[in-house]
Amino acid sequence: MAEEFLADPGELAALLGRSEDDPTLLAALRAATRRFRGQVGHPVHLVAEETVVLDGTGRGSLLLPVWPTTAVHEVLLDGQELTEGTDFSWSESGILRRLGCRMWPDRLRCLQVTYSHGWSAAAIPDDIQEAVLERAQAGVTIPVGVQSKAVGGQSVTFGAQAASGATEAWVQAVARHKVRTSAYA
Repeated sequence: MAEEFLADPGELAALLGRSEDDPTLLAALRAATRRFRGQVGHPVHLVAEETVVLDGTGRGSLLLPVWPTTAVHEVLLDGQELTEGTDFSWSESGILRRLGCRMWPDRLRCLQVTYSHGWSAAAIPDDIQEAVLERAQAGVTIPVGVQSKAVGGQSVTFGAQAASGATEAWVQAVARHKVRTSAYA
């Protein structure tokens, strides 16, 4: 699975009975991937050493914006480098905890964190893959903007959800994986 996609083109091809290199299939998968990334606010794939500026919480823990966290390379508090294991610790779920009975200051933009986050192409969570595949499949099979279609005495109506891609699986996956704007853990 190429990093340009959040789901396997081969799996979409099998669902649709098309060739894996079908341009329409690939365009729909690319569009669904872009849409998902746009709605969650990050690329989902592994990002190495991204630097973010964060607000302090006045608490002992704060959340990094994107998880899973794979490494924390540097934490600067008011420009001073902190030491992992002495001044802070971190978890894969993106919690950055202050150590030694200390709290993060309750100040805006006082922390600069350089960390790595996301998934390798082989480890994209199933809920993301499923949502992207559903949206891509709808992009290939449901004409854009069509709400109903009648052919030879039979009529089919596609709801606004199917046309827009806002299925329950999509909504739940976006909610679970979106950038976290709350600084509180």
